[in-house]
Amino acid sequence: MLDYDLVVIGGSPAGIYAAVKATNSNARVALVASPLLGSTWSESSSKYNKALSYMGKVARILDNAAVWGFSVPEQLNKSLEFGESLKWAKSIVSNLDENYSPAVLASLGVDVIFGEGEFCRYAPNFALAVKDQYLRSRKYLIATNSTPIVPEIEGLESAGYLTPDSIWQLANVELPKSLIVIGNDPVGVELAQTFSRLGCEVSLVVSSSRILAKEDEEAALLIQSQLEAEGIQVFTEYRVTQVRWLQGKKWIQAGNKAIDADEILIATEFQPDATNLNLDAVGVKYNSQGIIVNSKLQTTNRRIYACGDVLGGYRFPHIANYEAQIALKNLLRFPVSQVNYRYIPWAILSDPELARVGLTEAQAKRRYSQVLVTRRYFKMVDKAQIRGEITGFCKIITLSNGEILGAHIVGAEASELIHVFALAMQQKLKVQAIANLTPIFPTLSEINCLTAADCQDFSQFSKIQPNFWEGFLNLVRSWFN
Repeated sequence: MLDYDLVVIGGSPAGIYAAVKATNSNARVALVASPLLGSTWSESSSKYNKALSYMGKVARILDNAAVWGFSVPEQLNKSLEFGESLKWAKSIVSNLDENYSPAVLASLGVDVIFGEGEFCRYAPNFALAVKDQYLRSRKYLIATNSTPIVPEIEGLESAGYLTPDSIWQLANVELPKSLIVIGNDPVGVELAQTFSRLGCEVSLVVSSSRILAKEDEEAALLIQSQLEAEGIQVFTEYRVTQVRWLQGKKWIQAGNKAIDADEILIATEFQPDATNLNLDAVGVKYNSQGIIVNSKLQTTNRRIYACGDVLGGYRFPHIANYEAQIALKNLLRFPVSQVNYRYIPWAILSDPELARVGLTEAQAKRRYSQVLVTRRYFKMVDKAQIRGEITGFCKIITLSNGEILGAHIVGAEASELIHVFALAMQQKLKVQAIANLTPIFPTLSEINCLTAADCQDFSQFSKIQPNFWEGFLNLVRSWFN
């Protein structure tokens, strides 16, 4: 007899989400979490870093307080207690984690089992072994965390370094006076800006030709310009070859440049953490990018599904939760639902924020022969002027019939503003639907409607020869003569 309908492997937010969601269908569910539920998970560290990023925005507001007429004592700007800021961020994460503590999960009907699990095969069934317990289930869902990939750089281990998941280790020390961030992961960009705003001299070193290489070029270059304007040194197309500890400083050799700092932060890529599950024993294929799944998120073993970090790619919790939804529909009901990432937005919480959904301009032009690109700038929006946040733009990429291929927003609250485009694309609404909205005045949402209206006007005008409009206007003018 089977013990469960579903065993979720991994205490990640996506794993917890899947376990709770499955109980809503009256399924018998177990959640295997290792090492412990709580703020030691890497995904909770992601929450932790987001909370810390907010501190950077507060510091920026204090620096610019004079713009609004406030007289801020100089000592207020210089009296940041870095350890206290980290403790505040940790308390926020702790409060969030309490929403799904082991006790809360148990009250919802989830059997929480702590420990390392691995698959083992028994003819004709197989199970997940956790310590001395064997969990037999109808289906399994792998939702384990990912771990930072530390590049093989000569001298790095001996010099020491931090990762986005270990920033909390600085809670009992002073803010480093200088920091080198190595890598092009979005969280590295966010943390580089945060530490700079908290008073740290920051250098960002990436091997690509620009930061955020996966994002729209125009959007990424604007973020890069903002970082440089704030005093961050951005070194592109530099590969770090060695690290040395000299005279109380950590030195890196990047190309022909030698850069020194008090601390080094590695923010390159992350690798799926599923190597200890004994996947070979149950016929689950995987590679360096992650576990191999089909469009239904089913692995090469039809009883095992996977979602989240273990599949590779950006570490966005909302995308992992979306994958968990699809996987649950398939493993608890009939396997017919398929993932479609085209309409899922995401954002990089720099300042200004960068948010997108759908294709970039370059991707759209490679796929389609006639693409319309329309943009509006935040400086043209009243609320942006009032807030003093005029850096950025909204860009919509469409076909001539108004179909939205993608949208990119760089600016204040971009992560909030992008959702209207995601909804329109998901519901197959054309750009005219957004153009016809009447936004509240003054709000930042005006930029969405203004850009969409420009796109609609351009699309309609392009379908008719300019000579027609000139003749039409001459005719109307003649009526008043």
